[in-house]
Amino acid sequence: MEILTLHDKIEAALEEIRPFLQNDGGDIKLLSVEDDKIVRVQLQGACVGCSVNQMTLKSGVEMTIKKYAPQIEQVINVEG
Repeated sequence: MEILTLHDKIEAALEEIRPFLQNDGGDIKLLSVEDDKIVRVQLQGACVGCSVNQMTLKSGVEMTIKKYAPQIEQVINVEG
């Protein structure tokens, strides 16, 4: 059985949510993981100007990442 790194787990979480974002013309990119607790991502495409992107980030992205990596405390969107 392969052991997934924290980075791998977060990428797996993003792969799960990515089709929903792409369906709406957006995407998401993992920028960094800090202190194994804070994940920095960048919403892209249609997600950038979307009025519900904070809700998407908290209820969708953060929840999915925490399912894969429970030690993550916060997901932050870094604007391009």
